[in-house]
Amino acid sequence: MATTGGIQELMAAETRASQIVAEARIGRSGRMKQANADAGDLVDTYKSEKQQEFNNKVLAAGGSGGSQSAKLQAKTNRETTAMKAMFDKNQQKAIDVLLSKCCEVNLSVPTARVRATQKIYAE
Repeated sequence: MATTGGIQELMAAETRASQIVAEARIGRSGRMKQANADAGDLVDTYKSEKQQEFNNKVLAAGGSGGSQSAKLQAKTNRETTAMKAMFDKNQQKAIDVLLSKCCEVNLSVPTARVRATQKIYAE
């Protein structure tokens, strides 16, 4: 009968241990979710601070950027016009170079190739 009581105690202890482990898992899961939420809040706060700093620097550097944007657009237009002029100026030269290289055919056979062929057919 003592063995039956010992077995029952052992089973009860095992049940309690499994309950403790289950509670620990649930608690750990809850702590992980809470930590994840806290980290998300910290990241959002940091992002908003950095965004605000950036916005302040943009405003301090020239306002909304309207005049800077216009200057940049004008510079881009000037550079595009200059590139188009260079293209028009050099277009025919480029075509002539390409055609001369494409139509140039060298019909001479290198001497090394001739010797190699002679060796192959001499055997």
